[in-house]
Amino acid sequence: MSYAQAVQETSRALRTIRGRWADLLLAIEEPPADHWPPRQLAHTMREDVDELLVEDRAPLVLREHPAPLNLGALDTALAVERLLFDLADTLAAAVQRTEQGDPRAWLCPDPAAPDSRRTAGSRAHGLHWASVWVEGRVRDADTAPERELDGALAPPPFEVLPLHLLHEARRTARIAEARVLRALGLDQRETLLPEPCPWCEGELILHSAPDGPPAVTCSGGRACPAPVPLDRTERARVWEWDDLPELIAALGVDIATAA
Repeated sequence: MSYAQAVQETSRALRTIRGRWADLLLAIEEPPADHWPPRQLAHTMREDVDELLVEDRAPLVLREHPAPLNLGALDTALAVERLLFDLADTLAAAVQRTEQGDPRAWLCPDPAAPDSRRTAGSRAHGLHWASVWVEGRVRDADTAPERELDGALAPPPFEVLPLHLLHEARRTARIAEARVLRALGLDQRETLLPEPCPWCEGELILHSAPDGPPAVTCSGGRACPAPVPLDRTERARVWEWDDLPELIAALGVDIATAA
């Protein structure tokens, strides 16, 4: 794998984690749910939902949960935080050369600090900041000499990330990404639905992937009269994202209690 590919893969994984982090925090506050109907679709179809908005959680930090409703989501959030926080500590020790007070610095935990926030260091800002900071190191941001007010050149606040640490960042980010997607049921998977196709009694399979919305296929193929197109192989009918509400209604699923 080339250097550029490693950078791209790491950045993509970190951005996926940031993009799904709020979903994972919200999942901690909801009972574990089956992957059918898809959680993200169920929320859009429900009415009168008094749902905690992402903006209401800012900053996006993992909070204390005296009685979490989804222990699996909580365990995942804690594990992913630990992975990225430890990675940031490692990268900071290797390449960070910032001056005191530089807001770009990653501050490692300091047990001797006089208050709890400084004891936690930059971990107090949560996973989102850790992910942004790590991506900056992966992309070699702020690694050029900087000009002072008097015109003199100052050493760069960060050194270029060594290749072995880039690969460590890539490995860690991909592990963390996989855990987040798996906890949300958004990883690459195929799930046989318990109900048969309402049109032909064929098998229904839910297809989910991290890079797109879910879809459902029916094994009845051309013999199935369902009002949706065939897949590329012409062996299965396909309900894409926009068609799923019709399938859910035909199956008689109560969307208000399914999410």
